[in-house]
Amino acid sequence: MSGQAIQVYDGDGRGEDILRWALREFHPRIAIATSLQDSVLIHMAVKIQPDVRVFSLDTGRLPEESYTCAEEIRRQLGVRIEWYFPRHEMVERLETEKGLYSFKTSLEARRECCAIRKVEPLGRALSGLEGWITGLRREESPTRGALEKIEKDDAHGGIWKINPLADWTEEDIRAYLRKHRLPYNRLLERGYPSIGCECCTRAVEPGGDPRSGRWWWEGPEHKECGLHS
Repeated sequence: MSGQAIQVYDGDGRGEDILRWALREFHPRIAIATSLQDSVLIHMAVKIQPDVRVFSLDTGRLPEESYTCAEEIRRQLGVRIEWYFPRHEMVERLETEKGLYSFKTSLEARRECCAIRKVEPLGRALSGLEGWITGLRREESPTRGALEKIEKDDAHGGIWKINPLADWTEEDIRAYLRKHRLPYNRLLERGYPSIGCECCTRAVEPGGDPRSGRWWWEGPEHKECGLHS
């Protein structure tokens, strides 16, 4: 059944249709991963499956605007966000041995920090699931240009990875938010098209690469944290 559905939706399927298929096939063994930038996917999913599972990763360094967005989503859309934190002993060891800003010293050091604060918690969040749903979009960066709407996530045991908004543009997202008056991260209004940890994110010049404000001291080919290998 799953193979047939993928043949139908691979490539040009509408985001809502792919989301409906995924929730019908896998709920409650599937969850939306929210980066707390907007609530487009969650709003779509709640209309299909009111008790859809939603999770987020609290790295311990998120900007205040991300927490505010999370609360607005919880209250307005009535969803329960499952939170996953880094292992405290791993963060304590990293900061004690290498300082608070080791992630700026090299690409390897930055990836080590992301592995502790993001990748390991994600592994726990995905444990026991058959699939996860992301808000990834192709236009966000060169590293995501070939993103498929439905793919197997070999980095997490071969579960399904669903990217319903892969072909959406930033304007598509903004138009949907306006139409439905949905919560969004207020940093979007201040030139932050991609939002991560506060210390690793800055505003982008108009017309700039959406992810150029992430780890701005690195090259564009490295603009991933390891969550989406």
